[in-house]
Amino acid sequence: MEILKSSGTYRILTPTEVLLNQLLIIEEAGRTSYQSQKGSITLATAAKFVRMLIRNGHESVIEHGSLSVKFTGVSRGFTHEDVRHRLSSFTQESTRYVDYARSGDEPDLERFQARFILPPHRDEQELMTRPDGRQITPAQMFEEAEQNYRTLRLHGWKPQDARQVLPIGIESDLVHTANFREWRHIFKLRTAKDAHWEIRLVMCALLQELQTVLPAVFDDLQYAGQDQDGHPYFKTVKI
Repeated sequence: MEILKSSGTYRILTPTEVLLNQLLIIEEAGRTSYQSQKGSITLATAAKFVRMLIRNGHESVIEHGSLSVKFTGVSRGFTHEDVRHRLSSFTQESTRYVDYARSGDEPDLERFQARFILPPHRDEQELMTRPDGRQITPAQMFEEAEQNYRTLRLHGWKPQDARQVLPIGIESDLVHTANFREWRHIFKLRTAKDAHWEIRLVMCALLQELQTVLPAVFDDLQYAGQDQDGHPYFKTVKI
């Protein structure tokens, strides 16, 4: 059993050149609506045009741009929240077909290690007393979850059946594709102060990187401070 803290990471799958070229498409689409084509479209004119669209609330036009991101080292709790953004496409690690006892060609039911996500502001060795009087730590709780899964697999249960005892903290991977407008909506919700710490940490980091690549699309979402656990959060400002 392995406990991970603040392990969530991401990788932008859409090449930077493709992301930038989509700004040109957005301006072309927008000027088709306004019939206002004047001169050639460049990255500079497109960035200015996108900012105008966002400032005026005409964000349907920026739906012509899209972004794909792969999230790794996150919990099923993270993915359960992320897939609620329905105007997106998702492909997620399957607990039905992924055998958590498999580290090579064949399952190793005796020595495999499951990976669990623990809040970075919590101590996995904190001693707690259960209702039955037994003392236990969060680390031991995860260890029991792994042992329960191992026991079921050793007794012939298939991964799709044994997964029923896996906790929401089990590590998972997810690929998420959405248009720029939906990503803005996601960031507004998931980087806010009241967002869950895990998805907020990852989305804040992703947003900051995207602001260096596509500032015209995302630079009105700005760092606003840290919560009581030291986790960052963002808010929307007018630019």
